[in-house]
Amino acid sequence: MEEIVETKLFIVSQFHMKDMGELRYFPGIEVDRSEQGMFLSQRKYVVDILEEYDMVNVRPLKLPMDPHLKLTAEGGSILRDPEPYQKLVGKLIYLTITRPDISLTVHVLSKFMHKPTDIHLQCAKRVLRYLSGSTQQGIFLASKGSAELKAYCDSD
Repeated sequence: MEEIVETKLFIVSQFHMKDMGELRYFPGIEVDRSEQGMFLSQRKYVVDILEEYDMVNVRPLKLPMDPHLKLTAEGGSILRDPEPYQKLVGKLIYLTITRPDISLTVHVLSKFMHKPTDIHLQCAKRVLRYLSGSTQQGIFLASKGSAELKAYCDSD
């Protein structure tokens, strides 16, 4: 604790800074602390995106992407204005900070930022339908125990 106080005093002497106390909110990321650890989520960020795209009361999906769909650059008709697609995918990219469950899908969608089609936009909106059923999800960082990364893969 002593070193933290010293570091803060040094930084304040070099820069105009204000100590706002314990972290509760970082742009788009909510931080809930407990003795067990920290829970990071972007619940409000997800709800705001769903409201922006008028997808609050949609029927949620269990998967962010159809597992049988292979997206290509040629499929579908090219969007006249790619900006709405680019903005949506950009927001989804920021959401992957606390939602690794959508990382692969967002990675695939981001490949088509330069020339998106109506099919790509439909797939991006499918991610929103998936998110509508899981707004509370996030990442839990335990205060005790070692960090352990687990991943699962269905080879089919």
